[in-house]
Amino acid sequence: MIKEKTEHVKGFHVHLLPSDAFKTNTFVLQIKAPLEKETVAARALLANVLKSATEQFPSRKDIRAHLDELYGATFGIEVTKKGEHHVMAIRVEVANERYLKADVPLAEKALAFLVEVIFNPFLTEAGSFDERVINTEKQALKQRITSIKDDKTRYANVRLLEEMCKNEPFGLHPYGSIEAIDQLTADDLKEAYNKLLSEDQFDLYAVGVMTEEDVLAALPERKVNINESTTQSKNNLPEEVSTHEETEDIQQSKLHLGFRTPVRFSDAEFAAMQICNGLFGGFPHSKLFVNVREKESLAYYAASRYESHKGLVLALAGIDPKEYDKTRSIMVEQLEALVNGDFSEEELQQTIRMQKNQLLEQSDTSRGLIELSYHAVVSGVERNIADWIQQLEQVTKQDVIDCAAKVRLDTVYFLHGEEA
Repeated sequence: MIKEKTEHVKGFHVHLLPSDAFKTNTFVLQIKAPLEKETVAARALLANVLKSATEQFPSRKDIRAHLDELYGATFGIEVTKKGEHHVMAIRVEVANERYLKADVPLAEKALAFLVEVIFNPFLTEAGSFDERVINTEKQALKQRITSIKDDKTRYANVRLLEEMCKNEPFGLHPYGSIEAIDQLTADDLKEAYNKLLSEDQFDLYAVGVMTEEDVLAALPERKVNINESTTQSKNNLPEEVSTHEETEDIQQSKLHLGFRTPVRFSDAEFAAMQICNGLFGGFPHSKLFVNVREKESLAYYAASRYESHKGLVLALAGIDPKEYDKTRSIMVEQLEALVNGDFSEEELQQTIRMQKNQLLEQSDTSRGLIELSYHAVVSGVERNIADWIQQLEQVTKQDVIDCAAKVRLDTVYFLHGEEA
């Protein structure tokens, strides 16, 4: 297991994961802020603008040329939500120089480029972001939002969360809305950028072969006024189930159910909740897959996923619209079966093995390692891989029953065609 070393220096949380197991060195800067309606669109657009140009490399073409000089280094920025946090992740991955004949300090140059992206953006002589760049990136971001509707499964999931969490930050899409993006100005972006530099939490991950001194020397000094506490939203169990229907020109209907659970990543029961979700719909041997899709032939797909930083379980199925009532009932019955202990010890152990394998597979990649480590930042609770695996191995049948008993159906979202 790779041992992580963490330091708080120069306004950064620096996470060093030294390893010679990878042929690349990977740097990821995770920038965390509260997920808020007033700022989500500006931060999403800002990510696009920062990605497109810097002071030293004032166009996408210049950036691509520089990455080519770094032996085909890869670079990207994405925005996501993790619980009630809005996270901008800047990633640079470069070949490990020990695998090259040329003597080039690639890790040093890659980290310098990452610092350039966030601290030296391309600005006009007046000190604002360029309007042409802003307008280009507005169109690109709006297109990404529009394209969500082309993937009906993804669209149904977005709509489920919008309805289920409409009065909570988690209901916001990490890209914001098209209407909000249209209204953004260069001044709005500069304000969002200044706020990001001074208030957001910066976690820099470095995975590969490099020294602590080299990493720290590359970082500028940040003057920050930051609240580094984790954001835990209220997640009250529902008093009644709400149902929402929507019509689109589609053949395969989407029935998505949103459940709430008080168990989150930071809780002692987290591993048991993972296994509970695995038995419910997380794997091909799960109850949703076997009983809804295989046995009853009611669904083209049937699965569930666990949003551990928010406390949600989302059950998803693609169905014939005529089978709505029957499918909904059977999906809910699968959770009730877990509450009643209707699963074997063999199924429990199979789920534990698959959950462990999934965890180990993720830890076999540098980006997977970073993602696993960042759970501790978001939740405020550290859980290393060895402890995590041990906790999974100790989950009992009663633990799963207890977790399942805490899960409550909150929202039903049904997307269907006109004929339905």
